[in-house]
Amino acid sequence: MALPQPKLQAPQLPQHLLRTLDCKQGAVRAVRFNADGNYLLSCGSDKTLRLWSVSRGTLLKTYSGHGYEVLDADGSYDNSQLCSCSSDKTVILWDVATGQVTRKLRGHAGKVNCVQFNEEATVMLSGSIDGTVRCWDTRSRRPEPIQILDEASDGVSSIKVSEHELLTGSVDGKVRRYDLRMGQLHVDFVSSPITCVCFSQDGQCSLSSSLDSTVRLLDKSTGELLGEYTGHKNTGYKLDCCLSNKDTHVVSCSEDGHVYYWDLVEGSLSLKLSVGKAVVQSLSFHPTEPRLLTAMEGRVQVWGAEPEDTQEEAAI
Repeated sequence: MALPQPKLQAPQLPQHLLRTLDCKQGAVRAVRFNADGNYLLSCGSDKTLRLWSVSRGTLLKTYSGHGYEVLDADGSYDNSQLCSCSSDKTVILWDVATGQVTRKLRGHAGKVNCVQFNEEATVMLSGSIDGTVRCWDTRSRRPEPIQILDEASDGVSSIKVSEHELLTGSVDGKVRRYDLRMGQLHVDFVSSPITCVCFSQDGQCSLSSSLDSTVRLLDKSTGELLGEYTGHKNTGYKLDCCLSNKDTHVVSCSEDGHVYYWDLVEGSLSLKLSVGKAVVQSLSFHPTEPRLLTAMEGRVQVWGAEPEDTQEEAAI
């Protein structure tokens, strides 16, 4: 007798507001999970970077050293270092425990939009409105970058690092993928200014959002367009997009106060999550769990797949 196939459980989407953090940093320009998802970083227009506990919603440390608003940040895999970038044209490497500036790197000719560590945190990569990506050695005291990638003909808005690959999005409408091991460059032309890029979890695809209110999924090796996701509004702001932790859904900020979830394969809208009345400026998906961070004005929201009290009961 054939047994009935077990029903596949539908992936849970973060849609329950667990807590709101009033960051008191002016406008929050970006919000980021750390490598294990236990902490979050908020980048403020008041020139500060703040580290928070996600589960408790408590402020752990404030990092001050930039001369203008902080635009992006990243944490190292071992949680010992942070990097941040700012409109003041600098990239800063921080010691997490002491809150001290380890290195302050100058070289970009304009505001620095994005920054990320490589996996071993031996290199920081920063992308700027000056059209360059600069690679900085975190272990040496050299003030100049070890490499400058200047292929973009306009500002670099987003960068993502994965093993030996670097993905960049630029205002010139092009998604560039650098194979650092092979020394190769692959370019996909989207035609509208790119606001955010990221890799899929399985490393086979790239996702990009652009100012024509469209998020596109591209096959990494061929450049083939696999999916387009629309319905949200993104025409004037640098907004984030990402994939859920299991690559089941595409997630995007929107200028209409919502976060949009689309089914990756079908392209249909799965959920339109209301965050508030302003622009959802930034978002970050938890590396392993259905948790989402959103930033709107001066606050950060933490979202879960289930309300908090049921999660705590399940843990008991």
